[in-house]
Amino acid sequence: MSRSICITAADGQTGHLITELLLSNQFKSKFTELFCLTLQPEKCKDLAGMGAKIIAHHHSDPAGLVQSLKDSGADTIFIIPPAHAHKLRHARDVLKAVAAAGTIKNTVLLSAAGADLAEEKTQPHIRQFTKIETEMMHLGRAGGTGAGTCQCIIRAGFYAENLLLYEKDVKKDGLLRLPIGDVNSFAPIALGDVAKVVANILVSKGKEGLSDRFRGQLITLTGPTMCNGVELAAAVSKAAGVDTQFADISDMQAKQLLESETYSDVDDPDKQYLFEYYSLVREGKTNYISTLDFVPITGEDPMDPSQFFKMHEAEFRVKPKRRHITVQEMMYNGKYINF
Repeated sequence: MSRSICITAADGQTGHLITELLLSNQFKSKFTELFCLTLQPEKCKDLAGMGAKIIAHHHSDPAGLVQSLKDSGADTIFIIPPAHAHKLRHARDVLKAVAAAGTIKNTVLLSAAGADLAEEKTQPHIRQFTKIETEMMHLGRAGGTGAGTCQCIIRAGFYAENLLLYEKDVKKDGLLRLPIGDVNSFAPIALGDVAKVVANILVSKGKEGLSDRFRGQLITLTGPTMCNGVELAAAVSKAAGVDTQFADISDMQAKQLLESETYSDVDDPDKQYLFEYYSLVREGKTNYISTLDFVPITGEDPMDPSQFFKMHEAEFRVKPKRRHITVQEMMYNGKYINF
């Protein structure tokens, strides 16, 4: 059976990278068409040039979204809740459209590790992922259509790339300043590793759609190494050759840091996620790793912090222009690695 895939929020870094990976030689022979659903189609011109078909999505046109999904003929959708103040509403719009279209039987959702441990009062941004998960699971039980026949939820951990936001601070003062306390740890995962898992799941095939290995699965992904602040700073020092010390800071100091002009390119929803995740770390809710699924799915080992920082050592030594990382830059010795 042929596979036709739709990626939502393709204008974001996560959706963009996964689309690039799917369009690479490693995966492009495993599906027939790839559609990118986006709020900002101008950011997906390069993906169109690579062979993706772009679908512009407008909040004010739910009927148009349903029709676009029907016209695409896609049987598989990867839903990425966008980095937006109204994340829950946008995710619901897509889920309703999937149900109304009735033609998409494979539904894969990107959720967040820690969502089940987050509190509504203190981590509402992360907690709302559980609401999105619940509504997607209901999709497969609604009846009347084939929507949601095969479902898979991927809870991705804290992206290691978020730590690159602090490169200027490291270069200026030799400090990695995070509001995570001195005791607890977390296990950052490279976005490229998440992309590999997602791509393998989306092209998998089984009797009901997705491979039975993934159908109905809730997969939590973290990096392979738990690190506290001191250990993260040590990994930066070793990889980049820059003496770096960890400094625990308050929530207020963290907000002032990310709201300064130096970090003006960080969107408010992204800042909110970071603040809430750091609070999960302080509360001791991230002292675990979850990597058992990674090797069986990808055939590779996930990247640890020392490898990640080694790949980005130049970012801590010079002042490179922030840029989009392409899938070609994930290549090393003929195999995919994280960027």
